[in-house]
Amino acid sequence: MSTDDESFHPLGKEWETELEAMLDDTEYDSDLGLEMAKDAMRVTKGELSEAEFHEMYHDDVMDEFGVDDRPTEEAFEEMKAAEEGTMSRMLSKFEGDGEDSRRDAMKKMGAGAAAVGLGAWGTADGGDPEPNVADADSVTESSREGDIQWGMAIDLERCDGCLSCVTACSQENDLDQGVNWMYILDYEEPRGGADTSRNRLVRPCQHCTDAPCEKVCPTTARHTRENDGLVLTDYDVCIGCRYCQVACPYGVNYFQWDEPDASVEEVREHAEQMGAENEHMYDERDRWVDSRAPRGVMSKCTMCPTRQDGFKGDEYVGTTACEEACPPDAIQFGDMNDPDSDPQTYVDNPSRGRALVQVDSQGPSADALTEELEGADDDLESVLEAAEDLDEEMLRVILAIDTVSEEMGQGDAEYVAYEQNLLEVIDVLEAHGLDLESEEVLVELRLADEPDEDEEFDGASESDAQTALENFAGAPESNFRLLEDIGTNPNVVYLGNEPGPNAEQVDGPVAYDDVGLTDNRKEVVDEGTVGDAGVSL
Repeated sequence: MSTDDESFHPLGKEWETELEAMLDDTEYDSDLGLEMAKDAMRVTKGELSEAEFHEMYHDDVMDEFGVDDRPTEEAFEEMKAAEEGTMSRMLSKFEGDGEDSRRDAMKKMGAGAAAVGLGAWGTADGGDPEPNVADADSVTESSREGDIQWGMAIDLERCDGCLSCVTACSQENDLDQGVNWMYILDYEEPRGGADTSRNRLVRPCQHCTDAPCEKVCPTTARHTRENDGLVLTDYDVCIGCRYCQVACPYGVNYFQWDEPDASVEEVREHAEQMGAENEHMYDERDRWVDSRAPRGVMSKCTMCPTRQDGFKGDEYVGTTACEEACPPDAIQFGDMNDPDSDPQTYVDNPSRGRALVQVDSQGPSADALTEELEGADDDLESVLEAAEDLDEEMLRVILAIDTVSEEMGQGDAEYVAYEQNLLEVIDVLEAHGLDLESEEVLVELRLADEPDEDEEFDGASESDAQTALENFAGAPESNFRLLEDIGTNPNVVYLGNEPGPNAEQVDGPVAYDDVGLTDNRKEVVDEGTVGDAGVSL
């Protein structure tokens, strides 16, 4: 969808018109939602301060919703000084002697909470709603103190469009048909002359560090989790005004019109089958932010917070359902603040990351190699002749990975496993007697130059090793973040081709219907283009 000067939204006037029509279907002020979204994006661009934004719309938000819990820097500082958050104060009106949990308090409120909003909380004792300040989970990066920032690196050139990630997300979260928190689109665009390139874009929520969707939420249902930067929706607090959907530059939000296909009881049963220690609904703060949304509220990709909290088991911390299901390992999930995490090491050297994946699937196992080398001589030619899954190219790549990895830290669980398997193969070769650091082997494998007579042999060349990896696995054309220029600070890094203004969506290799999914945005994307924003809906 192309952009133009008349639209505030990065996705263009057509998308803005769709949003306006969508807001008209709600009971809330459409013009207010559009204007707040427009100015929320000005905040992310640095054209407007948080405090100015709050003051501009405070009266209107109070008139429309009866409550304004939107975060400001000043409010957050006051909250920290008082050492008491908004949520705890409001819930104290329902909790009485303090023995009930937040979840029990919400259950007492029933469906009415979603219908009338947070203003109802202030009437529990018969009084007027009290002014509230933001809780610690609803502040911008300048105030967030968590050391972790979950995010992704997605290698678009490895994605094969199989939709396994979309299916896995839908199954893990019990999503309704067409509610695709992960979305895959193929597109074509001219490359000069008659040439046309075909590319693919994978679009989860970007979990922005400075999320405009959060800024427009009157109830702070949409908030950033303090400890790990995930942008989440508290289903118990969301009133379904859909302002977050208008303010999101990426089009990732869904409104739950009807009762979900899966009941709460079914979600709980599913969680038990997955081995989750809780209901796959409530995170470690006891807030309902995971799995599918109830009727009348917003939902989007969550990056699996209950996994990150260890409720499915420690081995699932630092993983997502989409990453786990991806056959070509195109998705790397981890801590974007950790230079040694999977996504960061992949971005630092994508050829190395790709090669690790391919070696793990195509190369020899340590156990098989041990058996194959039994009785073989220890010279390079004899080893390669005896090993079934080890030829000269594969050994060159294995040693190249080892060479460039000396300058890098280890990744997370998945890549540590890949590296361990590779190191076990190297150990088997060395134990057999093959000197992998010798001049003879490294020169033969083109990982080092033969020295002159008066020079000492320096071992493997890192530049030659990198060349070997790029020749084997390729190197992406570029890496980018979607709409990075508007200041949202997205926490998804893409490797591959960035869509241009003339990109047009085309059918992918696998249709959503073919895998039991529904592409409910088909009518929009058929006529649209990816546009200057770099994404089509």
